[in-house]
Amino acid sequence: MRLTSKGQVTIPQNIRELAGLKPYDEVEFEYKNKQIVVRPVKRKNTPAEEAIALLRGSATSNLDMSADEWLEMTRGER
Repeated sequence: MRLTSKGQVTIPQNIRELAGLKPYDEVEFEYKNKQIVVRPVKRKNTPAEEAIALLRGSATSNLDMSADEWLEMTRGER
């Protein structure tokens, strides 16, 4: 397997399946004992669940965010 000029590499399908990785999952890298370790990032909640948690218990939102900021948060871009 060869790195691209941008340092990218494709994780083989069988490895993705064994690790339970799906498209758009986040991974993290660690350099340990002269080896590169790639592991999935464990999310506590989905972006939508995080947005709902912010609003839970409030009839009116006190969030001081623009519509664009709200969309970024619900899409997991923040």
